[in-house]
Amino acid sequence: MTEGRRSAGLNGHTHARHTPGTPCWVSLMVHGMASTQEFYGSLFGWEFQPGPQQLGPYVRALLDGQDVAGIGQLPPDRQLPVAWTPYLASDDVDLTAETVRLCGGTVGVGPLDAAEAGRMAICSDPSGAVFGIWQAAAHLGTAVSGVPGTPAWNELLTFETTSVAKFYETVFGHEEEAVVSADFDYVTLHIGGRPVAGIHGVGTALARDRGPHWMTYFEVAETDESAARLEELGGHVLKPPRDSAHGRVAEVADPEGARFSLLQKPR
Repeated sequence: MTEGRRSAGLNGHTHARHTPGTPCWVSLMVHGMASTQEFYGSLFGWEFQPGPQQLGPYVRALLDGQDVAGIGQLPPDRQLPVAWTPYLASDDVDLTAETVRLCGGTVGVGPLDAAEAGRMAICSDPSGAVFGIWQAAAHLGTAVSGVPGTPAWNELLTFETTSVAKFYETVFGHEEEAVVSADFDYVTLHIGGRPVAGIHGVGTALARDRGPHWMTYFEVAETDESAARLEELGGHVLKPPRDSAHGRVAEVADPEGARFSLLQKPR
C-alpha cells in the first residue's frame, strides 16, 4: 500500500489502494471450505465473512476485522490444484489481461465482475505459473500487513528468471533487480523503487509435480511454534524452520496440500 489514494473498504476500514503491479490479495480454492476455515482460523486467528460468489462459494478471511485473504470452493467435478494464488493490482483488468495474452501468457478465467467488489481475471505466465489480476472497486484487497497472520511476501519459483521477469515487467511495469551470485538465480521485482515480489530460478530443482508456481509467505510471531501448531492441526512441514537473510522461514502445507511459507521477521 503505497499511494495516497484512500477509500473505505468493505468493513468501513480506510486503507490505500494498491499501486498497479503490486500483490494486493491472495486467494485459495479448496475442496473442504469448513475444514479449511477451521485450520487457518486456528493457525492465524482469522475470522470469516461471505465474499463475492461469482466463482462459487467464497469467504473473506479477516484479522481484527480487516481483509487479509480469500478462500473459495473448488467445483466438485474439477480436479484443479489446491494452491494459494496471488493477485496483482491493475487499474484496467481487461487491458492487463490482453497484455498477458500478447506477451505469451494465458487468461484462464475472466475478466469478470465480482459483484460490487471489483473486477478480476485468473491467468498464467508463459512458464505456467498461475496468478490473478484484481481491479479494485468496493474491495481494495489486503487491508493490513506487517503483523502475524498477514501475507508478507510473494515469490515465483520457476526454471529461470530472465524470460519470465521480462513478462512481468512488460505486463505490470515492474523493474527488476538481480541478486548477484554465481549459484543463485534470483530477481526482485520493484514498483516505484520498492520491492514487491521475487522470482527464484531453481532449474531442475523445481518439483515436477508442481511446475512453476507462486509461493506466499505469511508472517508469524514464532516460526517454530507456528510450524508445530500447523502439524497439530493436520498440516505438514515440508522444509523445517531455518534462518535466512529475511528471517526464520519454514515451507509448509495445509491439510489439502496447499503450500505456503511461514516467515518470522528479524527483530
